[in-house]
Amino acid sequence: MEQGAKQGLRDCVDAFCENIAFSPEQVERVFLAAKKLGLDIKIHAEQLSNLNGAAMAARHGAISADHLEYLDDYGIEKMTKYGTVAVILPGAFYSLRETKMPPIDALRRANIPMAIATDCNPGSSPLSSVLLAMNMASTIFRLTPEEALAGVTSQAAKALGLQNKIGTLEISKLANLAIWDVKEPAELVYKIGFNPLYKRIFKGIS
Repeated sequence: MEQGAKQGLRDCVDAFCENIAFSPEQVERVFLAAKKLGLDIKIHAEQLSNLNGAAMAARHGAISADHLEYLDDYGIEKMTKYGTVAVILPGAFYSLRETKMPPIDALRRANIPMAIATDCNPGSSPLSSVLLAMNMASTIFRLTPEEALAGVTSQAAKALGLQNKIGTLEISKLANLAIWDVKEPAELVYKIGFNPLYKRIFKGIS
C-alpha cells in the first residue's frame, strides 16, 4: 500500500467488513494506515450482518459505504454526520438471492446521497450493465427514475471523490457524456436489455 501510494498508483483503499471477511478492528487498522498515506477510504459493509462497519468507516472519513442491507439507525447517523455516500448494489442482492433490502427510505429521510453500481465481480455480482443496475435499483429497491439517474452520475461521482471533476454538467468539469435517445429518465430504467445510447463523449471528444 505504501509503495503504491508513493508511486501514485493508488488513490483509495477499500475493505470488505463482514462476518465472512474482515472484522471492524482489522479494517480500522488498514484505514488508519491508509489515512497516514493520504489515501481515501471506502468500505463494503452490512451486506450479510450488522458489524457497524459503515459507522466505523464514516468516523474515519470514508467517502462511500457499499451494500448496506443491514445498516441500522446508528450507521445512518454516522454516515449523515461525516458525509459518507451510500452505494446501492442490486446485482449482488439479486445474484445471492438476498431478501433483506437496504433501508432506502431511511437513507432518503437522512438525505444521504445514494449511488448505484454494478459491483461487477465473479463471486457475487456478475453484472456489467449500468442500465440493468439502474433497472434493478428501481424495480427491486424502489428508487425513482430520477434517483437512479443521479445514482450513476452525480452521486456516483461523490462516491468516487470526483464530484469536482465529473458527475454534473458544469463549467470546468470534464465533458464525459452519455447522450441517450430517450425523452425522460424513466425510459433508462424501464426497458430490460435495451441500450438507447446515441453517442458517447469522453473529455469532449465523441
